[in-house]
Amino acid sequence: MKPKSVVYVNYGSIAVMSNHHLEEFSWGLANSKYPFLWVVRPDVVMGESAVFLREFMEAIKGRGFITSWCPQQQVLSYPAVGVFLTHCGWNSLLEAVSEGVPLICWPFFANQQTNCRYSCTTWGNGMEINPDVKRKDVEALVKEIMEGDNGQRIRQKALEWKKKAKSAISVGGSSITNFDRMIKVALRQG
Repeated sequence: MKPKSVVYVNYGSIAVMSNHHLEEFSWGLANSKYPFLWVVRPDVVMGESAVFLREFMEAIKGRGFITSWCPQQQVLSYPAVGVFLTHCGWNSLLEAVSEGVPLICWPFFANQQTNCRYSCTTWGNGMEINPDVKRKDVEALVKEIMEGDNGQRIRQKALEWKKKAKSAISVGGSSITNFDRMIKVALRQG
């Protein structure tokens, strides 16, 4: 696989969608012509099992892989991954930031909308997809992130955030310093 050429798709452990949305995501990914790894939980479709049409499976043969689970941090660290289509859960967001992977955000509930807003407007490392997802939007956003001018800026921002994250957890970094300070305060209170 060429570097930054694969779409990784995972909606976390709680988010659900309609069968219609599953079909729209499916065909958007297929129509983008990019290789992808898609984690599809058995219960991702509300009230039923996720089922893919034979035509879709034929269209993605040799470039689309669907599984029910994977070690996400390892996948995001793999050099071939070029974008992460996510529900924007905090853990997923942190893992993507720490690996410098840009995001296509489809938030579901709770903090996911806030995380998406930060990614897309404040941090600049993601793009949001319409909540009522359409295949043409999935295809267009994948292509934009992978090869477009705006996608280039977003990929660059993702790499900048990766550097900031590594700096924060390094010796003397802000995360280590703040954690040490919290421990010292907690021990004094005890």
